[in-house]
Amino acid sequence: MIKIEHLVKTYGNFTAVDDISFEVGAGEIVGFLGPNGAGKSTTMNMLTGYLSSTAGSIEIDGIDILAKPLEAKKRIGYLPEQPPLYFDMTVKEYLDFAYDLKGCRLDRKKHIDEICEVVKIKDVYHKLIGHLSKGYKQRVGIAQVLIGNPKVIIFDEPTIGLDPKQIIEIRNLIRNLGRDHTVILSTHILQEVQAVCDRIIIINKGQIVADEKTENITRAVETSRRFSAKICGPQREVLAMLREKPGIVYAEPLAERDGDAFTYMIESDVGIDIRKTLFYTLAERGWPLIGLESLGMSLEDIFITIVDAQGQKKNDKAKNSRVKRGADAERDVAARIMEKTAQSQKSAAKSIFDRRDD
Repeated sequence: MIKIEHLVKTYGNFTAVDDISFEVGAGEIVGFLGPNGAGKSTTMNMLTGYLSSTAGSIEIDGIDILAKPLEAKKRIGYLPEQPPLYFDMTVKEYLDFAYDLKGCRLDRKKHIDEICEVVKIKDVYHKLIGHLSKGYKQRVGIAQVLIGNPKVIIFDEPTIGLDPKQIIEIRNLIRNLGRDHTVILSTHILQEVQAVCDRIIIINKGQIVADEKTENITRAVETSRRFSAKICGPQREVLAMLREKPGIVYAEPLAERDGDAFTYMIESDVGIDIRKTLFYTLAERGWPLIGLESLGMSLEDIFITIVDAQGQKKNDKAKNSRVKRGADAERDVAARIMEKTAQSQKSAAKSIFDRRDD
């Protein structure tokens, strides 16, 4: 449904989007994440046809957005962070206006009634938009997106500023829309992505640094394994053993206590499964292991790890480049010194032979 190939956007010497490619299938809900300045909004603006790309291509339902922008945009519904609402219009007037603006040919009354039913705004249909709550305004913005039944729906921070009840309602609505539409959700609220999206794409410094199914996103990072272990035994001795045991890189007691059992947070080194060896060690010392739970990384941990890892790679690359330039400069200076020394020696030798000839 959406196909992006080698997309680039530059502003002078600054590259906002640096050769990214990805596809989104029909009926898929994709979370598009990135820190501020990562190129997320620029990509969204190119995807909706608001900005043109410097290089690369974007296809919506097989239509190139630069070659046939009007045809491609007919297939897109877009809700920016600030919904484009007119507060002096009623909900009915605004949706009629959006219907006409989009050149929709579906039965007007039936189509708009169905949308109002889906987004649950029938009870405010004749009210001024300026008098509505933040949650209802967001719903009216979503209703505008659905007019014309676009195949692709793009949301930019759809729940920002909403109360917890409204957030849950909007998330459920987005999840339901994913049954019949392709949805891209751009947000800083990582729990929202985890609750709604089938897949997560993370962009940083203009490049895609992760693209995984939501349940498999932990594969995008090489990380230690973390466990919560409940162990019966003297806390100080157990903790000392855990910290000294090969394969465990971190151990810390938690506040939880169950009789003579204490709970510990344990991290094993990458690629090492310490569960069996830990069990045998505890058994040898007579310290019963009464609970062991694997603690997966939170999406926040994964996001920070991926972004920081890319930054470190770029820093290392830049450092290596500076070191290389420094080494090259040193070699150039040494070569010039050697050349001058050789020329001086030749001149001295020539002077000696000239004096002998005299």
